[in-house]
Amino acid sequence: MVNGILNVRGVERRFDKTLALQATDLDVAENDFITILGPSGCGKSTLLRIVAGLDHQTAGEVLLDGKRIEGPGADRGMVFQSYTLFPWLTVLDNVCFGLAERGLPRAQQLDIAHGFLAKVGLKGFDKHYPKQLSGGMQQRTAIARALANDPRMLLMDEPFGALDHQTRELMQELLLGIWEEQKKTVLFVTHDIDEAVFMGSRVVVMSARPGRIKLDRVVPLAHPRHYSVKTSVEFMELKAELTEQVRVEVRAAQAAQQALPGVT
Repeated sequence: MVNGILNVRGVERRFDKTLALQATDLDVAENDFITILGPSGCGKSTLLRIVAGLDHQTAGEVLLDGKRIEGPGADRGMVFQSYTLFPWLTVLDNVCFGLAERGLPRAQQLDIAHGFLAKVGLKGFDKHYPKQLSGGMQQRTAIARALANDPRMLLMDEPFGALDHQTRELMQELLLGIWEEQKKTVLFVTHDIDEAVFMGSRVVVMSARPGRIKLDRVVPLAHPRHYSVKTSVEFMELKAELTEQVRVEVRAAQAAQQALPGVT
């Protein structure tokens, strides 16, 4: 029986003799915002890339709306940590790119693109090129481009990881506000526990490699969320639990690394 929009069933990923991701199951409901935590190398990004169709599992299957994912598709929008904009295109044409690929008339492309640039606070920057923008502005452009294609899911791999602290917090609030309005289904990989709790409707913690889902917690915080919620009792209690869970896995990963031949 299929539950929700996305179903990960027994997904494994091996790289030669190394098992990076052990049999993993995950159900994602419509409009879920799931944040994924875990130590480096635990398979968070690997799982996300498999859902995106950019990598292939060595066992199991991933279903989107009941159909097996075999490769990339416009039904999944991907935002990476690096600013994956086309440097030779303006901000406006970067956002229009996927719409043009789908064959939409130029007037419709422009209408959609201008709407999403306004949502991410880039109205008036449509003629700029990526090199003329700050990191935060480039990532806003990438988010607008992903949303403009109206995907079923938004897949985000540490999208704010390269930003300074203040810009990162502003981007969290921006994205959360867009999600509260658009209600897209989101999978969001992060190393930041505060970010995971503040952004997510559910937080998933993965174990040290070979990764598996060891914890899946509903975030008991109402919407719309204001940054002040980060000082609430509910926020702090969940943060403390997740911090301990991630700490255990980081120590396990370090112990495994030290146990390798030749490592002291």
